[in-house]
Amino acid sequence: MSNIFDALQRAETESSGREGSALVTELLESAELKIRGASLKVEPFSSEEISDANSPDAVVDTVERCPVLSVSIPQETRLVSAVPEESLAAEKFRYLAVRLRQLRQTRPLKKILITSTIPQEGKSTVSANLACTFARRAQKKTLLLEGDLRRPTLAQQFGIGRVPGICQWLARETDSINVYRLERLGLWILPAGETPQNPLELMQSTRLPELMERLEAWFDWIVIDSPPALPLADTSLWSRLADGIVLVTRPGVTEKKQLQRGLQALETKKLVGALVNASHDVAQSDYYQRYTSLPPSPGSDGSHK
Repeated sequence: MSNIFDALQRAETESSGREGSALVTELLESAELKIRGASLKVEPFSSEEISDANSPDAVVDTVERCPVLSVSIPQETRLVSAVPEESLAAEKFRYLAVRLRQLRQTRPLKKILITSTIPQEGKSTVSANLACTFARRAQKKTLLLEGDLRRPTLAQQFGIGRVPGICQWLARETDSINVYRLERLGLWILPAGETPQNPLELMQSTRLPELMERLEAWFDWIVIDSPPALPLADTSLWSRLADGIVLVTRPGVTEKKQLQRGLQALETKKLVGALVNASHDVAQSDYYQRYTSLPPSPGSDGSHK
């Protein structure tokens, strides 16, 4: 079905009958979302169920009732925290999760906003890996929220296909909040869904703060994949709803002036730190490989100090 959409989009720009092609594309996209939702047997919560879902006794039942999506992660993936193989990158995300848990001991820190100054700095990959790392901790429910409504990528990274998401709920196209549990990962996701033409207007509705209040009662950690801080205003809306902000930078991509402008666009009091993505420290990498490959000493318990 996705190939059909791509072909239609190309035909739309190449042909003179733009209105007809756009209409066909819209109808096909709407049909696929409905079919996908029906195949998942999504049962939306009633208004009474949603209003009662913030009570402690109802939280577990509410979250567990979310439909389950099968995950199809490509073999060559950047989701290092979602695969069983150990790596230095996965270890770095575990360290980041530990630091955030330590910070939560001194300040409210449940909703973590992951952003960058410009595109191509890897903030979506960081968001997904951090959420997977949090989800590995027993008894802690983690939600990965796709806040980048303009260029969503999380559904593709996890291979979950096209499903209704936050956009459909904000636009009142569905009664379901569209939270899904990812099979085998112990992680919940609220994808963007079908990209709207007016994402900023959609986010400015009163439904978004109400949604975040409900999600905060249901989950222990909420990782928000935000759009870049420049030049859009979307991130400023998300930052108001978040407890803390992590700014992703990338060597060779992030320029000093852009970083300065990005910092000015964020609420500095909520900035908990910056992350350098795709950095390569040869010394640390060699040490890590040697450390993890050491065989246990004879008569030892297999631990290394």
